[in-house]
Amino acid sequence: MHVNPDLDKPIFIQIAEQLEDSIFTKVFPEETKIPSTNEISALLSINPHTVLKGMNLLVDEEIIYKKRGLGMFVKEGAVERIRKKRQSQFYSQYIAALIREASKLQMTKKEIILLIERGFEDESDPD
Repeated sequence: MHVNPDLDKPIFIQIAEQLEDSIFTKVFPEETKIPSTNEISALLSINPHTVLKGMNLLVDEEIIYKKRGLGMFVKEGAVERIRKKRQSQFYSQYIAALIREASKLQMTKKEIILLIERGFEDESDPD
């Protein structure tokens, strides 16, 4: 984990996003313990309250939960919740921006589709 204080994005959101990504990629599988606020704050040299604020975002989204006296754990179903969240954000974060840029470049729908298909082909190419 790392944070960049120079970004416009608040540090607690950077922490929440990195933890969420670690859960999504199964670095922290469902029903396993994640590092404590103190461990993360020591690792990143930041205030534990900042880490807790980021973790609380994930608690509110039902991605992690607290076991009293034991710490924070990844909630069962967290990966699917994250997947659904990311799928719903996909259009606004990627597709809308792609269409705006393609429009500026005077690209047709067919040209965009061909580029997307090429991207899928490149992804599956073992070279």
